[in-house]
Amino acid sequence: MKKENYTISVYTENNIGLLNRISAIFLRRHINLESFTASVSEIKDVFRFTIVVSVTEEQVKKIIGQIEKQIEVIKAFYHKDDETIYQETALFKIASKLLFEERKIQNVIKDSNANIVTVTPEFFVLEKTGRRRDVETLYDQLEPYGLMQFVRSGRISITKEKMHISKILENFGMEAV
Repeated sequence: MKKENYTISVYTENNIGLLNRISAIFLRRHINLESFTASVSEIKDVFRFTIVVSVTEEQVKKIIGQIEKQIEVIKAFYHKDDETIYQETALFKIASKLLFEERKIQNVIKDSNANIVTVTPEFFVLEKTGRRRDVETLYDQLEPYGLMQFVRSGRISITKEKMHISKILENFGMEAV
């Protein structure tokens, strides 16, 4: 079987130590996490971990089974990239003088649809939201000018198809907000 990117969504209670136990599941299998984010979900008092891994479908099924054995985990799902809508966000900090002295940077910003978040006498900050390859392309274009700082978020995603998580959570006495 060939490896593919899978987005794993884990709906859980917010308990201390769960993140450690979930990451240990991947560690034991020597699976590198491509991306990991955590946030509140559409359901009150339920949190969502979004994890991206490159594995076979057989491996991701086993991982889901292990994750769901954790007592705080309500439900876990996996989806292929073509089954989700996903984005990442990145921030680029660059010396302000380049914004005014390097015409090419202005064109890069305009062509990439990046947004200028702030400008100070010392630096300016760009924000780019898009697919990982969009963020990496902008990084490659800006890197020769000298990046003062760079940070990228993990993937956030929603499924294209309706998820019936609300019905599942009704069994746990929870409801969607």
